[in-house]
Amino acid sequence: NFTIEGGHALSGTVTTSTSKNGAVALLCAVLLNKGATILHDVPKIEEVNRLIEVLQSIGVAVAWEGSTVRIVPPARLALEKMDEAAARMTRSIIMYFGPLIHEMQDFRIPHSGGCNLGERTVRPHFFALEPLGVSIETEENYFHVTHDGLARDREIILSEAGDTVTENALMAAAKISGVTTIKYASANYQVQETCFFLEACGVKIEGIGTSTLVVHGIEEINKTVEYTLSEDPIDAMFFIASAIVTASAITISRAPIEFLEIELLKLEKMGLSYAKSEVYLSKNGRTKLVDLTIHPSTLTALEDKLHPLPYPGLNADNLPFFAVIATQAEGQTLIHDWMYDGRAIHYTELEKLGAKVLLADPHR
Repeated sequence: NFTIEGGHALSGTVTTSTSKNGAVALLCAVLLNKGATILHDVPKIEEVNRLIEVLQSIGVAVAWEGSTVRIVPPARLALEKMDEAAARMTRSIIMYFGPLIHEMQDFRIPHSGGCNLGERTVRPHFFALEPLGVSIETEENYFHVTHDGLARDREIILSEAGDTVTENALMAAAKISGVTTIKYASANYQVQETCFFLEACGVKIEGIGTSTLVVHGIEEINKTVEYTLSEDPIDAMFFIASAIVTASAITISRAPIEFLEIELLKLEKMGLSYAKSEVYLSKNGRTKLVDLTIHPSTLTALEDKLHPLPYPGLNADNLPFFAVIATQAEGQTLIHDWMYDGRAIHYTELEKLGAKVLLADPHR
């Protein structure tokens, strides 16, 4: 809801949408439940559409009602009928490893595709499931997953604190009775979302929000599970960057503050003026929200470089917004995008809009 005041400046209020990354994780986790799963406030985006196409192709009943999705699995998943074209269009398909190992001991998943952020390895997913007795081999067009029974009471040490690999390990551990400990886990918002959903399924998880997760798995999940997705910090960051670039006074409601604190601190040190409301809870009863009001401000470049880190560090998905924001800051900003080989190349597109961008190497 915007009012144009003149030039490029805007005023008004925007509402943070629910989490895209949380939605795609839960559209994989629903395969753990033999009963009906009802997800509220699901964002209608293309990656969600692709995963729903995959679910429907293997026999899962999916029905939309507004922004609510009702999902009911069949007695047997028809994995041989999977819509491979839809599967290959999303990287999230690799998160089917965790749920499907509870359904079958030998299956294949098409190679994942999705957005081009640079080179990204899937090897950490293989390493994460090995302690459970799972072997994953890369074939020409498929990942071949096999096991002879899942190991109980194991410790998983992740080779990187990645979001999707942590979610895969969580979904694998959820239906193994006993205790599975996951170390060097991501504590990011979509991982916490997955934990909240699994708890709604009856799985006990200790250490949510930390780098060590202790999962008390259960052998069967067969009940009606209802869950409402929480808000997306990346969406909120988009609005923050938009307000800064257009020198606008914008209020961003329902911003998940715990996943924006380091970004706001960096911006505050650059000179951004903003106000925030008292904390209130998302519909899931867990995620902390605030309303942020961004004021037009004069920014100065930070002396230190900007770089991402696993949560609670600066979110890798929020880093590109700082490239845009840096065009409005007096001085030179160094951005070190170390996580992805080649993503920083895309920042040079800002030159088409008049920015001065020097690419020092594929990361800076």
